[in-house]
Amino acid sequence: MRQVNFTLIFSFGLAMVFFTLENTTATTVRVIPGVKYTLPLAALLLVVTGLGAAIAWLFAAWSGMLKQVDSVNNENESEAQQVRIQELETDLNRYRATVQTQLGLLPASISSSEASEEEESEDHDDEDGHDDDKTVSIDPVE
Repeated sequence: MRQVNFTLIFSFGLAMVFFTLENTTATTVRVIPGVKYTLPLAALLLVVTGLGAAIAWLFAAWSGMLKQVDSVNNENESEAQQVRIQELETDLNRYRATVQTQLGLLPASISSSEASEEEESEDHDDEDGHDDDKTVSIDPVE
């Protein structure tokens, strides 16, 4: 990788030297009314390229800083969400315990299916197979 970097840097430097030697004509630049500079074209282009690179670097540094601030905020939000989740889990466990204790205080009730099974078993417990609770009436015949 070092050889590739050296080759790229050397090629760029050589190209800049050739560019500077070929573009030596004087160029006048007016920045604002009344202010003007006369520089060789190559020097002017190198200065402008340097300014553009510096501005791009500042923009990248600013963007990186904003991303870092956002990541810190996201970490804080994540921590706050984890704390809230723990609070809600604690509340849920407390409510479950309360409901369990309240269910334990309720009187035991027999469900309808259990009650009907008990009635059927009482009916079949008679020895003669007849219900003793029922009375039969006979009407006299005339």
